[in-house]
Formats: sequence, C-alpha cells, structure tokens
Amino acid sequence: MSTVPPSTVQAYRASLLHFHADPAFSKDACLWHEDGLLIVSGGKIQAAGDYAQLFPTLPAGALVIDYRGKVIMPGFIDTHLHFPQTDMIASPAPGLLPWLETYTFPTEREFGDPAHAREVADFFLDELLRCGTTTAMVYCTVHRESVDAFFEASEARNLRMAAGKVLMDRNCPEFLRDTADSGARDSEDLIKKWHNKGRAMYAITPRFAPTSTEAQLRLTGELAAAYPDTFIQTHVSENADECSWVKSLFPDARSYLDVYDHYGLMRERAMFGHCIWLDDRDFARMAETGAAAAICPTSNFFLGSGLFDFEKADAAQVSLSLATDVGAGTSFSMLQTMNEAYKVARLKGSYLPAARMFYLATLGAARSMQLEGTIGSLVAGAEADFIVLDPKATPLLARRTERCNNLEELLFALALLGDDRCIGATYAAGRKVHERASATQA
Repeated sequence: MSTVPPSTVQAYRASLLHFHADPAFSKDACLWHEDGLLIVSGGKIQAAGDYAQLFPTLPAGALVIDYRGKVIMPGFIDTHLHFPQTDMIASPAPGLLPWLETYTFPTEREFGDPAHAREVADFFLDELLRCGTTTAMVYCTVHRESVDAFFEASEARNLRMAAGKVLMDRNCPEFLRDTADSGARDSEDLIKKWHNKGRAMYAITPRFAPTSTEAQLRLTGELAAAYPDTFIQTHVSENADECSWVKSLFPDARSYLDVYDHYGLMRERAMFGHCIWLDDRDFARMAETGAAAAICPTSNFFLGSGLFDFEKADAAQVSLSLATDVGAGTSFSMLQTMNEAYKVARLKGSYLPAARMFYLATLGAARSMQLEGTIGSLVAGAEADFIVLDPKATPLLARRTERCNNLEELLFALALLGDDRCIGATYAAGRKVHERASATQA
C-alpha cells in the first residue's frame, strides 16, 4: 500500500492510451487499458495501468475522478506555430510570400506593445488548452516584449512551453528588422531570463534563411553552440518559390537545409518546420544530426505549398511530429491536423494509421524535442500533462464510435471526425486548466 497521504493523490478512471514506440516500426507500440486508472501526485504521474490492479494501491480515502466512457491520454504537443498570427488566421493570399507581406508582417508590428502581446498570448494559450495541446514550440515576433508576454502568460498557467524571439535582419519591413548583433544579444538575454525557469524553455528562432544575413546566421549558430540545451526552430523547404529564393541568396549551398547546416544549426533539439522539398541527402543529414521535422498539413494545404513525404522521411528514420502552424494553419486542433495529415499521406501514395497520428502528436513529438520521459506519455515520473477525450462529443462521432470494433477504428474516428469539442478536459502538471462546458451550459 502507498504511504502517500490521500490529499496529495489524484486518481482518474477512464480508458488510458499512450505509446512506448512508433507504430510505424513496432507492432505493439500502444499501451491501452480499457478500464484504466491514472494516479497523479505532486504534478507528476505516479502510475498508469489497469484499474483492478492499481485501485487497491491507493491510500485510504483517496478520491477517484470517474471519466469512464472517456479516453485519457497525454496532452498534445504542437511543434510549430506562431502566437502573433492568432488574429490573422484564415487570411486570403495566393501563396506564402504574398501572405507574409500582406498579413503577417503588418500584424506582427503590433507586438512591441506589451499589453497587446499579453492579451493575444492569453487568448492563444487558452485556445491551445481548449484543443488539448499542453506543450508547443512557439514563434514570437522580433520584439523582446512579445517573448516576455508569452512566457508570463504561460507561467501563469504552469505550462511547459518553448518559445523564442524571431531573428530577422533583412528582406523584411524596417519596423520588424533587428541586426545580427542586436538579435543575438536580445536572444541571449532572453535565454538567461527564461530558459528552464519553471516549465519555460527557450527556442533560438531565425525566422527562415531569406530573412537572415550570413552574419546573423553565424551568430545564431554560435549562440546555439553556447547553449546546447536550448531549442532551435525555423522553416525549411516549405514552398517552391521560397526554395528558389534561398538558392539565389545562398548559391554555394547544396540545398536549403544545407544553409542551416553550414552555420551549425542542425543538432538535437532543432525543429525544422515543413520539410516538403527535401531530398534524400537532406533527410539523411537530419537523422544523422538528430534534427527533427514538424509536419504542418493544414498550412501546406492552405498555402498550396506541397505534400510531406512520409515514406522518404521514414526511410531515413527522421524524427517526426505534427504541427498546426497557426496562422497559415487553419485550426488549433491537433485532431483536425491529424485529419489533414492522413490525406497528405494518401495523396503521396502512402497510408498513415490512426495510432501513428496520435503517436506523432504525443510521444513522437516529445522524442523530437528530446523530452521523452518528461512529457508525451503516461509513464511514472512524467509530468502530469494529460487530456480527457470524449468519443461521443458530437452526435455523428457518437454514432460512429458505437460501431468501432477495435482501438484503431476508435482512434481513426476521433482523428477524422474530431475537433476541439472532443476535449472534455485538459490537465497541466496535474491541475485542470480547461473543462468543456456541457451542452446545457454552452
């Protein structure tokens, strides 16, 4: 019997789902307990398994929260999105580059105002939690104030988040431009202020190669080497026009990805958004360095950028994850992102099982971020970031899931028919941070 006082223990009864391996490479990757119990104490998971086995281990008088009929799983991890673009989501444009000029840059101009940045950050984080996302890799703007506002809002909710100031010293409006020196100096100051403070993690963030001079990329690489446990996030090979532009700006580079490699920006904890137009050598280099790919299907469909090649990435055994890429992405929901990822795979001639989609949004993302054991699973010792999924959240979903014959069918229905309404509750570090209003309350 546990000797932990009952007041410090929370237990949740539901079906439990998490992973210990990638379903693409392991037949028994899922850990599924149809009648399960999740035990939490001190913001961390103490145990997860069958109810009948674990219930007797609870201290006398411990309260069990009954979520039977629901599925508890790790909170979703979104590895690429932009909090300043919240207010310009669903803005029309014929492609990536005009979209940036017409909507993105003017919107980001406002984030030098700390009050505005904090108001957007509060909404953004609440929206993530409403959609079941408990960790994200987030782009701020060029303004230091935007980073402070984001981490202050995240700290108030005790969330594990990675974020960073965007670096841009060319090919952008003057009102969003830093310099190589000022960008590196500001980034280092923010690293010292925020990285590993509570649950905050800093991400060194060159926006993308065209908006950084060689001097800025060199200093960014030096910063990444000086702080090896920070993250790196940027964009690569998203759009054909963008790739051509990079070729003209860096004619000596073998590829777009090679630009970053040249400046020391490929390593573990480096997250590259999109990766659509990479070749075999690029993917091999990603695997060799431990860099990871953030797949952004709703954004890629929206901007007509192209289709991610799962088979080519898997052949190289690159670390993969899913991302919404708001605001080019059209939803904060990782379930809707799974829906689109499935279609991307089909259009490229491959097949993406539902179990793998849920893996990519949880343990796969945690592994990509080098955070396995901290987030992304229900293993003992992991931080208690988890969500409660409702398979009957909508009439259609309820009708479909009543007819599911196995776990894969259930997960497929959730991925293809689900959205934010499926998130019954979201917990961060063991504390409920979102609960969906009932139909009578809504």
